[in-house]
Amino acid sequence: MDAFLAKDGHLTSEELYERVREEHPEIGAATVYRTLKLFCDAGVANAIDFREGVTLYERQESQHDHLICVGCGQIIEFESRVIEKQQLEIARKYGYRLTQHRHHLFGYCPRCQKRGIS
Repeated sequence: MDAFLAKDGHLTSEELYERVREEHPEIGAATVYRTLKLFCDAGVANAIDFREGVTLYERQESQHDHLICVGCGQIIEFESRVIEKQQLEIARKYGYRLTQHRHHLFGYCPRCQKRGIS
């Protein structure tokens, strides 16, 4: 838990395993994977599949959205009151009561655009 909470942003189960292994070499990768699932079930973490086949985990904190670069994989978290308000209005229009949402925008970051990757 300490290793997970000490990391800002997103990490894979393998990255968390490497962090845990530094202080607790006796803990196996399967234990870390099962623990991440428990964190998600308990509402401590979110599992997000931004890239094909790669699940990233983040602390479940304030509602935020993501910009994901398809060139280099950079992930930017952002918050927008305008988007939040619009989502609530759309849900209300169709009679939905929102419990959660995920908003991911994919594109090329400025660095990849400069490098001609786009």
